[in-house]
Amino acid sequence: MKFKFDHDFHIHSKLSSCSRDEAQSNERILQYAVDNGLHTIVLADHFWDETVEGASKWYEPQNYPHISQALPLPQAEGVKFLFGCETEMNRFNTVGVAREHFDRFDFVVIPTTHFHMKGYTLFEEQLASPETRADAWVKRLDALFAMDLPFHKIGIAHLSCGLIAPTSEEYLATLEAIPSEEMYRLFTRAAELGVGIELNMGTNDATADTVLRMYKIAKECGCKFYCGSDAHHPSGLDGARARMEWAIDRLGLTEDDKFHAHFVRRCSRHMLHVVTTA
Repeated sequence: MKFKFDHDFHIHSKLSSCSRDEAQSNERILQYAVDNGLHTIVLADHFWDETVEGASKWYEPQNYPHISQALPLPQAEGVKFLFGCETEMNRFNTVGVAREHFDRFDFVVIPTTHFHMKGYTLFEEQLASPETRADAWVKRLDALFAMDLPFHKIGIAHLSCGLIAPTSEEYLATLEAIPSEEMYRLFTRAAELGVGIELNMGTNDATADTVLRMYKIAKECGCKFYCGSDAHHPSGLDGARARMEWAIDRLGLTEDDKFHAHFVRRCSRHMLHVVTTA
């Protein structure tokens, strides 16, 4: 059976500093799920744990007291609206969630491709060329997969993110410079760990072969995939289905390729039942 777009595990609200869009409310996000027949959605605002050293000035205000203002989350019949976060991994490979605090969240999104945060996620010399950027892409995944983390509730965000390079030409060159053998090694490890691989890319047929290469290899290695719109504004929600269906079709994904996160904590204090209309 074809992989069904029935969930979105990576959505930002107005609480994320890169959104601050009053229209990106929890109620609007829930309505997106209702309108699209999604059974599970995850609020994943940017977060750096105040108990973990290494936050940037941008991340410092986005601590637990800040993002937990979203609680309790509204609910609708047939939809689970869960509480997660998108954290960060800095240039010293420190992840911004304390190991003992992962149980605060139903799901944790960890990006390794925020190369635009110069000097914070990467050292300057790692940004010198497509080849050094490609090497950083590999090394950051290696570092993450070596950690003792609850990978059953972790998703690796937007691995083909355009933020790995400043121009479209350098972006494609960086993706092309990542050796396939390294991808096979890393995605074999990802499958062993049981971590989710996020589907999040554009719909450009002209660059599809370059962008989708890593996902095809991940599929060969037995990785499991989840949908993550990474929407920061209502327009991102509105365009999510087209992007997800594009990726699903071109990768030939089936339900057997779907990541099923273990949402073990469904604490009632995180939920507020709200009746919505389609």
